[in-house]
Amino acid sequence: MMIFDNILIYFVIVPVLTLAGLALTNNKGIAAIRAVAVTGATVLVALALYLVYLFLHLRGAGDTSEMLLQTSVTWYEPMNIKLALGVDGVSVVMILLSAFIVFAGVFASWKMDPLPKQFFLWFFLLSTGVFGFFISIDLFTMFMFYEVALIPMYLLIGVWGSGNKNYSAMKLTLMLMGGSAFLMLGLIGIYFHSAPEGQPLTMNLLEIAHNDAIPHEWQYYLFPLTFVGFGVLGAMFPFHTWSPDGHASAPTAVSMLHAGVLMKLGGYGCFRIAIYLMPFAANELAWIFLILTGISIVYGALSACVQTDLKYINAYSSVSHCGMVLFAILMFNTTAMTGAVLQMLSHGLMTALFFALIGMIYGRTHTRDIRKMGGMMHIMPYLGVGYVIAGLASLGLPGLSGFVAEMTIFVGSYMHSDVFHRVLTIAATTSIVVTAVYILRVVGKLLFGEVQDEHHRSLTDATWEERLSTATLILSVVIIGCFPNFFVNIIAPSFEPVVSALESASHMMGM
Repeated sequence: MMIFDNILIYFVIVPVLTLAGLALTNNKGIAAIRAVAVTGATVLVALALYLVYLFLHLRGAGDTSEMLLQTSVTWYEPMNIKLALGVDGVSVVMILLSAFIVFAGVFASWKMDPLPKQFFLWFFLLSTGVFGFFISIDLFTMFMFYEVALIPMYLLIGVWGSGNKNYSAMKLTLMLMGGSAFLMLGLIGIYFHSAPEGQPLTMNLLEIAHNDAIPHEWQYYLFPLTFVGFGVLGAMFPFHTWSPDGHASAPTAVSMLHAGVLMKLGGYGCFRIAIYLMPFAANELAWIFLILTGISIVYGALSACVQTDLKYINAYSSVSHCGMVLFAILMFNTTAMTGAVLQMLSHGLMTALFFALIGMIYGRTHTRDIRKMGGMMHIMPYLGVGYVIAGLASLGLPGLSGFVAEMTIFVGSYMHSDVFHRVLTIAATTSIVVTAVYILRVVGKLLFGEVQDEHHRSLTDATWEERLSTATLILSVVIIGCFPNFFVNIIAPSFEPVVSALESASHMMGM
């Protein structure tokens, strides 16, 4: 299949064309800037929906390939680097998630000021990196798009952020670049052990997995490098400290895309590269990272309880929920791993909804301190109802996405019969109660408490573009909660080769 005959390449081409369109607009032509951004975001949603249809059609036609829609063109022959594309069920749902959050983020930034043109340029560059990462199956191109997704964050927070934005932007960038350094070392090591002696080295992820040539002793060095490298972006304890500050200072749409999609690159990379390519080290060292991710789950939830800033509450909540993703991936069974991807979907949507609503409330009240707000349900009922729905999804109300994701994670985790895994699982489930505490505390104080500032009584409710942005996310949360089987059937088969590799390695090790 020629590269331009493949739908996947258009997930990079469309954001790039959007960048070109934005570059040609006048700095003061806000209508043209909005039109280009909306067009790009809408086309991405349409492409993502068609991709789901095409993927299901190919699966239904009996195509059992590990990766569908594969295509490859040589990029740099001396190192056998190729622009290799392909998707499985996990990639497809991550692309769908990304498209919807980009779409919602554009409308959440409708009145962006100052420099709206430059904001959307950097916003769509970040989106380019995200989509490119999810469609790549070559380690070099994955890492390249990974960096493209990270770099714009510095300017998006430093220029358009609020509060202590310069410190937050610098801290986020340095910590994520530190994680990238670990990751790059791991990927270089994988490349030099990607094929048996005498055969050409490769960057193709599937070829490396098929060759199974990485020596076991090297896996024990390379696995921690890659898992920590991706785990930093996944806010794994103790590398999570960039996340709350970054979220608190980022503009609304950037917080939505960052927490909703960018942090998911961490969990996706841990599963796709660290665990799949190095199953021996994964089996041997998983207990260390299970403890760290277990701490992330409980610590994040407890930290959210003592915050008074709406963004910090949601940021620490994200640490907890992203910890669940890595925790479930490390359980090495299909049920828990399926729950991890459902959690990535659920958390991506509900945290984007949270940050969108927080940005809209802050834009009216000019404060995020819950001690200075109250009675908002009477003043802005649409935003209030949206916040309640997001909160109920976060604490796991049946019928919304959070319930099916967390239940699948904890059921899959408890399938292990040994004391270690079951104790960790029970400890992790305590976060459900803690989450209910801080969600109900915020909802009660923010929406149903006494009005703290008389000026707030004259505030307006959501505008049409804000309603469109939040309604898209609310509807998505409800659809996943009510029809989880549709997504499970897409996701679950993708874990079969990974679980098979882990089980084979475990038997060979006599575990």
